[in-house]
Amino acid sequence: MGYILVTGGCGYIGSHTIFEFLENTQNKIIIIDNLSTGFLQNFNFLESKFKDRIEFIKCDLSERQKLEEIFKNKKIECILHFAASLIVEESTKNPLLYYQNNTMNTTNLIELCIKYQIKNFIFSSTAAVYGEPYGEFESIDENFMLAPINPYGSSKMMSEKILEDTAKIYDFNYIALRYFNVAGANIKNKDLNLYGGLGQRSKNATHLIKIAIECAVKKREKMGIFGNDYNTRDGTCIRDYIHINDLASAHLSAFDYLLQNKKSNIFNVGYARGYSVAEVIKAVKDITKQDFLVENQPRRNGDPAKLIANNKKILKHTNWKPKYDDLEIIIQTAYDWEKYLKFSENV
Repeated sequence: MGYILVTGGCGYIGSHTIFEFLENTQNKIIIIDNLSTGFLQNFNFLESKFKDRIEFIKCDLSERQKLEEIFKNKKIECILHFAASLIVEESTKNPLLYYQNNTMNTTNLIELCIKYQIKNFIFSSTAAVYGEPYGEFESIDENFMLAPINPYGSSKMMSEKILEDTAKIYDFNYIALRYFNVAGANIKNKDLNLYGGLGQRSKNATHLIKIAIECAVKKREKMGIFGNDYNTRDGTCIRDYIHINDLASAHLSAFDYLLQNKKSNIFNVGYARGYSVAEVIKAVKDITKQDFLVENQPRRNGDPAKLIANNKKILKHTNWKPKYDDLEIIIQTAYDWEKYLKFSENV
């Protein structure tokens, strides 16, 4: 049984996915991360629990020679590729960073897979490849037109295309998972008394639930709603929120799919239900029993009114069974984690 190489494994989604794999497979994990947005605390926790089944190599994906040494010396069965720049607004201001770090580095990684005959690749993609959907629809399936409206979405779309074209020519299969809005913290933190476990750490939070929770624990004084005049039920944007543990398990299902079917595919990962920005903020206030200031602000460029995943394809073709399709669970685990972070920072 070979190693699973995880790029960006010290980040939020990567670390939770590694936890899922180490609990449910016999594989060993190699993490590659440059720690630009990842956190060594995530590796330290995983190593404390899984000991000799995980190792960390500090490496940037642009360091071709260092990467090649890893590929030469380890028998790698599958790549889980999370490493990427991912802030939409930043991508509009520094597009070259995003094409370099996301598309070009992904291309180099794929090239090494071909050279060293690594046949399985799971790619961390995004609903941003759909851009700003228009027309009458309840949810977006994988055949929806790709029309990204920022360099972040474009860099991911290009990477998907490179994977597709490579798989046509070589003995190489991939799954691209298009995430919708990911939130929450490891569901097992509390069950296993593992505070200091896994959750969303952030140097500069941009996710709605993370920001609202930071307000609830008094890390922030206030937050904003960007636009309240959209054509939605309350005028604020609607998004599909998925618990981090369900997203992590989708990667394990994708891995099983690759091993069993030996063919490529693309799957949306979401719950096929949406909550508005205003509904999420109200839920955070209700669940945490904390009030905080919310200001109405102008719309941001490129925010679609509604993004909801059609998830029928992943449910039909893989063994993925989401367990935590509940906004309250998402918010409660995020809140418990944020309280732990605030406590640990103040100790």
